[in-house]
Amino acid sequence: MRHETFRKTTLSLTVVAAAAVLAACENPANMEAEQLGWRGVGMEQVTNRKLEEALRAANQMPEITPPVTPGGPRAGDLYENVQVLGDLTITEFNRLMTAVTAWVSPDEGCNYCHVPGDFASEDIYTKVVSRRMFEMTKTINQDWHAHVGDTGVTCYTCHQGKPVPEHIWFEERGGPPQAGGLAASRAGQNLAGPQVGLSSLPNDPFTPFLLGEEEIRVIPTTVLPEGTNPRNIMDTEWTYALMMHMSDGLGVNCTFCHNSRSFFSWDGSPPQRVTAWHGIRMTRELNQVYLDPLQPEYPDSQLGPHGDAPKANCATCHQGVHKPLYGANMLQHYPELMAVTRSGQDEDMRAEARDNGAGATIGSAAEEALEAARHAIDAMDEAAEMAEEDYADEEDGDDI
Repeated sequence: MRHETFRKTTLSLTVVAAAAVLAACENPANMEAEQLGWRGVGMEQVTNRKLEEALRAANQMPEITPPVTPGGPRAGDLYENVQVLGDLTITEFNRLMTAVTAWVSPDEGCNYCHVPGDFASEDIYTKVVSRRMFEMTKTINQDWHAHVGDTGVTCYTCHQGKPVPEHIWFEERGGPPQAGGLAASRAGQNLAGPQVGLSSLPNDPFTPFLLGEEEIRVIPTTVLPEGTNPRNIMDTEWTYALMMHMSDGLGVNCTFCHNSRSFFSWDGSPPQRVTAWHGIRMTRELNQVYLDPLQPEYPDSQLGPHGDAPKANCATCHQGVHKPLYGANMLQHYPELMAVTRSGQDEDMRAEARDNGAGATIGSAAEEALEAARHAIDAMDEAAEMAEEDYADEEDGDDI
């Protein structure tokens, strides 16, 4: 009798445990796959309907601040210490300030970036930072059309009602101390990092690729990594870490930018790969010219564990969706953001960043890659048309 009771209890616990495990699994009914390429080659985008509903609810364009009547005196002539928005009229200036307060510090109000009673004062770090953010926003919209298109960005794209954007990054330096010898460093690996999809890949792909100018490479072009081709399996791991972040940050599969038959080849890659190529170089420039140099302005409480300034990656703007705010064009409602005056120092720093490989000035190898991508785009268009014809024939009952 005792044995039978034990057996029943064990069976019941097993059933409960199995039910708990199954409950943690994703319901297949919530998953939706969209075919993007030829059937049977894995060119699909998989979407979780439940997650998609939450993302759409979280990435809505806010209410537009009512426009103002054109004309009137310049803000720079009426207010003190207006350095980058001085060419706006007084009404345009006040409209933009009202909008930015709602986008960035709805709870804190104007005093988040201004000293109460002395709005001209520089004795608050957020004013200095926000001024650079206005300049950075204009740089994105004016100089990086290849990535943001006509949609552009506003302060809300990254902040979405938070004083500090939710998705920023700081330097990681290999994790906690390890034993001596060969085990002295993890090389930033084997610790499940949320920034790389909880994988054991290197936890900080951002410093080499989105702040530095390391080339993003997966495989070498020769049998051995030697001479002018030093790439090895470690380069592959660091590259995959960045790709994991991009996939997670945009809420897409690898095939959103790559052809499943050959991930490294530009031939046959979807058009989004070209857009992403520009996005990586844009992010490098933003980190090099605008974000990292702000480190001396921040209080220690706003710096990373190693004393570095907060910086941007793909998730900073995208926030888990393939187009920020699902492609909603806020910029068209706020032309004031395109009237920002950038400093001469910016021009020199941007030129230097682009000389270092961060900007839109690219070498011959990249030009060849982009030309191959353009041909690939044409080929993908033709393939899509043929796939649509095949699908139509199949719907009509014809043999394929």
